[in-house]
Parts: sequence; C-alpha cells; structure tokens
Amino acid sequence: MAAARILADGIAANIGVGLRAPHIAEVLASRPAIGWLEVHSENYMGGGPALATLLKLRRDYPLSLHGVGLSLGTAEGLDRAHLLRLKELVERSEPFLVSEHLAWSVTGGVYLNDLLPLPLTEETLAVVSRNIALMQETLGRRVLIENPSSYLRFRHSAISEPEFLAELVRRTGCGLLCDVNNIYVSCTNFAEDAAAYLAAFPGDAVGEIHLAGHFRSERHGRALLIDDHGAQVSDEVWALYGRALERFGMVPTLIEWDMNLPPWATLLAEARRAQEVAESIMAADADAG
Repeated sequence: MAAARILADGIAANIGVGLRAPHIAEVLASRPAIGWLEVHSENYMGGGPALATLLKLRRDYPLSLHGVGLSLGTAEGLDRAHLLRLKELVERSEPFLVSEHLAWSVTGGVYLNDLLPLPLTEETLAVVSRNIALMQETLGRRVLIENPSSYLRFRHSAISEPEFLAELVRRTGCGLLCDVNNIYVSCTNFAEDAAAYLAAFPGDAVGEIHLAGHFRSERHGRALLIDDHGAQVSDEVWALYGRALERFGMVPTLIEWDMNLPPWATLLAEARRAQEVAESIMAADADAG
C-alpha cells in the first residue's frame, strides 16, 4: 500500500471532510490542513455568494461534488435541467471527484426529500445504467456511485448489491464510492456479515470511501441502525474501514457529518482518527512485506 503525503497537522492528504454551511466561515479564516473538501452539489447550483465562496476555497483545497438529487434510479429518465446545472457547476469548480447515490428521489417531476431504495433486478440495472451513461456523457467524465444504506428489501430483488454494483461498473465504466458506514448499517439491519459484503465489493472500481456516524435504536427486541450522519464514527465502522483499506489501498476518504453538527475541531479529530487507522494498516503491510 502506497504511503500518503502527510499535511502539517498529521492528517493525510487523501483524507477529507464534508463541508457544511455552519463551518464555512471558520474554514475560510483558518485554512486548516485538511486534504480536501466535499460539498453537496445541489447547494451550489444556484450560483451567487455560495458558489463564489466555494470557488475561493477551491484555490486552496481539492474539491469533490457529492450529488443527492439526480435520482439515478428514476425510470422516466434524468431531469435534463438538473443535469445541465450540475454540468455547469462541474465546469466552474473543477472537482477531482463527482459522485451520486444508487437511489431514486424523483417521480413525475416531484422531488422527494429522501434517497429511496431500488429493487435489484435486471430491469433496474438497465434503467440505472442508462442514467449513469447519460450523466457521464453530459459531464464528460467518470462518476462514482455510492452504495446505499438499507432498511427494507424488495422480495423480487434477484441480484446481490455487490453484484449489482459490479455490473453497473461493467456496463457504464463508472467508479464506486464505498460508504463503509452504509455497509455496516445495512448488514446490521438485515443480520448479514458486513465483512463478507465488503469482501464481495468490486474493489478495483473504488475511487472514494465515506465514513460517518449512525443512530442506533431498538425495535421489537432487535437493533435498527439509521444512517443519520449525526455522530462520531463507531468503533465497528472504524474496524470495517481498516478492512476496506486492506482491500482498496489508500483511496480518498471522507468524514461525513450532516446532523447535529459539532465544532469543526471534532471533524478534524475524526480525520486524524482515519489517519491513525490508515497508518496502522500501512505499518502492518510494511511488516508483512
């Protein structure tokens, strides 16, 4: 595994933090030694002061655009106006990564405020592949597709999620965003083996990893995990992240936090924890070599 370049405060250049509005002023003022920043694309499609600020930060940090509203699973096709707004944002901000979710959120021109699940079937494969191909053709670049967190399964799903993702890669040439927290959440909710899921994940296509916290509740005597991005990364997810690094190498890794936002210093501490895990994996690699 290749060693990562280390920044001034000990955080590797391949480790980034999701930037949310309450932290922008502090980041502008302090210019922390973080590897890169990721934002939700839809928050900057309107231009204006928000985009102007983002472009200022772009001078100092590599930028990733993470979409939450394109609805790649919509059978009636992508919203072309939305896609063209994304294209303009990509051209202006020149991100090093662009990603979207394996989900749907639009039907009949109505936008639903959620990332909804898809049946994993041949029909869905055709729909999502067509939409990814259009997205990549319009943007003129490869995009990364994120594995979802799951709370229900369709009875007629005939393909496992890792196989579905691998087939998307084969058909479209897209890359994958491996959300390690989503794997842990989904596998816990369905009493499945998260390590086995990760082992089946199409590793050659992984271009980014996400880490986040989740909410744990008890329903009818069993745990239900909710991917709310509102807490520190759990010990179980850190352990799964170590396994991911062993499989995928030092790909760009992001700390996500969207709910109950903590001080910026807490996010930097999570980034340092990611660096500690990476260093332990690299040290074990060196010893084994």
